[in-house]
Amino acid sequence: MNINKYVIYVRKSSEEDDRQVLSIEAQLVELKEFAAKEKLEIVASFQEAKTAKEPGRTSFAEMLSFLESGKADGILSWHPDRLARNSIDGGKIIYLIDKEIIKSLKFPTFWFEATPQGKFMLQIAFGQSKYYVDNLSENVKRGLRQKIRRGEMVGVASTGYLNDLITHKMVLDPERAPFIKKLFELYATGNYNLVEMGRIAEKIGLRSRNGNLLTHSNIQYILKKPFYYGLIYLNGEFFEGSHEPIISKKLFDKVQEIMKEKGKPRKKTIKNRFLFLGLMKCACGCSITAEIKKGHHYYRCTKKKEPCPEKYLREEALTEQIQSFLQKVSLSSQDIEKVLAELEKDEISAKEKAKTVVKNLKIELSEVEVKLENLLDLYLGKGLSQDEYALKKQKILNLKIELQDKIKDFEQKGLSWLEPARELVLSLNKANTLLGSDNYSEMTSFLKNIGSNHILQNRQLIFKPNSPYDLIAERSEATSNSLTNPRWLPG
Repeated sequence: MNINKYVIYVRKSSEEDDRQVLSIEAQLVELKEFAAKEKLEIVASFQEAKTAKEPGRTSFAEMLSFLESGKADGILSWHPDRLARNSIDGGKIIYLIDKEIIKSLKFPTFWFEATPQGKFMLQIAFGQSKYYVDNLSENVKRGLRQKIRRGEMVGVASTGYLNDLITHKMVLDPERAPFIKKLFELYATGNYNLVEMGRIAEKIGLRSRNGNLLTHSNIQYILKKPFYYGLIYLNGEFFEGSHEPIISKKLFDKVQEIMKEKGKPRKKTIKNRFLFLGLMKCACGCSITAEIKKGHHYYRCTKKKEPCPEKYLREEALTEQIQSFLQKVSLSSQDIEKVLAELEKDEISAKEKAKTVVKNLKIELSEVEVKLENLLDLYLGKGLSQDEYALKKQKILNLKIELQDKIKDFEQKGLSWLEPARELVLSLNKANTLLGSDNYSEMTSFLKNIGSNHILQNRQLIFKPNSPYDLIAERSEATSNSLTNPRWLPG
């Protein structure tokens, strides 16, 4: 049989321009020289840059159709692994040989004849190619798993980090990392939704690696990613990362709480906006509702449980009571400067006291690390299922991160009450600011944040502030001068 019409098929494994750049060109040169030497007539050439480990190659399918139409008799390629590295494409080649649609295969590096022995050897070659791909894939996966165990994230760095091409690790992006931290801090206030966070990201100049604006779904993805406080999540399991965290776990948890709360279905808003609705309950246990009478807003018991003797309270009177309470927990800017100055004096001695606390925390951290090792031993000994191991590991890793955060806080700030004390002082200044404003919705938010279960009884709003605001209010009534002494702060 005189078989002389062939098609050339060349392929490289990668679609990336910077890898195997000369692969196709080199194959073409070698194959054309081989065709001239063997006096083969080349009627078409097919080439593509795509892996052969899975079926679905466009040029490969076009070549087979070309052969099935009878326009050529055989294929000229560098090696059988250029034609197929998967069982489906390899099977197609064998099938077309059986049907004598493909009458010949030529390879400069491999012998083939359309005989039972030749087809058997071709099947072995295809099988070896598939084994190479499968083994390579498994080796790559094994390497990636080991890299993750060492705490090294694989792939393109998350926003806020950069891929260090020398160490092959992820390092902080000095430009974007502060912006990522700012996003977490702003969202943790509860004053912004995801759409607003997207506008903030645009305003401060935070964009993706490609320079694109971050959508609200991008922002949500960032805010829910544990990578930013030090953990790597992969295939249902958490691993401790070796990268430097951008935020603390405490801040991350706060953000998750806010996000969960904002994700709850919202009740329909009342058409007329009542300033303090939702702030308090009636002494009988029922909710407080509001209505308009003769142009004024009034608050009253819903009386859903039983008849209630409580009378209406006009909004202006309620506002006066709220402002009176704010006065008890407010601190002027002048007083703030005095208190903060005293706190700064205490900080040096506080750091000394913190050394003992840090030592104890480090002991606890060592015990947690032992627990992790014991947990792994238990899992390897078949004492735990994969799901049980992943769940217990996540809890222990989170505890480890929390301890590391505490140690870091103590080493940098001294005793843990110092920073909350500063925050408390600033919140009291906020109360002072609210006294001079008409931002009543902000007043409501402030009162909700510093207390709960506020009761309306006998037309009087009974506040239930949390500690230490309850102590501050009590001492404020006792003496107006005590606020200038930092010892009024509960420590």
